[in-house]
Amino acid sequence: MKRSTVCAIGLLLMAAASGALYGITSAAAQADGWITVVDGKEVGQWDKLGEANWHIADGALVADRKEGKDPTYIITRTSYKDFEIRAEFWADEEANSGIFIRCADIKNVDSNTCYEVNIFDKRPQPEYGTGAIVDVGKVDPMPKAAGKWNSYEITAKGDHLVVVLNGVKTVDAHDSKHAAGPFALQYASGVIKFRKVQIKPL
Repeated sequence: MKRSTVCAIGLLLMAAASGALYGITSAAAQADGWITVVDGKEVGQWDKLGEANWHIADGALVADRKEGKDPTYIITRTSYKDFEIRAEFWADEEANSGIFIRCADIKNVDSNTCYEVNIFDKRPQPEYGTGAIVDVGKVDPMPKAAGKWNSYEITAKGDHLVVVLNGVKTVDAHDSKHAAGPFALQYASGVIKFRKVQIKPL
């Protein structure tokens, strides 16, 4: 058998083994139903509303600059109805950001067309600041998130909405305005970083 043929067969066997291993790894990673949306390695595929400089730095998805005055968003290309979201985020003191869920209109994303799980320590109305769902679930007192890594756990099941910030439940509310839709990450001001953003359809 020619040396080139032996090499080719060897490469095919390695690729097959790698593919099998990849298949096992992927199956294990998805066995519990969680889908990783932000992995800290690449920006990924999103629809955009407005222009911000979303980029990867130090294992996180970061934005610290935008064009224009209006808030900007990156929006998933998949719609979700009932789900859990896990996300880690870091915000500076000037950050105005959030996770917008069940967005009904991807060309007009705000707290009227989505549920806005807020990240905004300096919000003028602090009851709907960090840890709240704007106009749906208040927090009192408002937690402070600036300058450290935080974790959000967000559950939407039917009209039941629950937010847990750093292991503490901040919202447990019922609201039926929005039944399904993509979710979005907002950048409006300051510095915001996201890592390990995952969603699990229920």
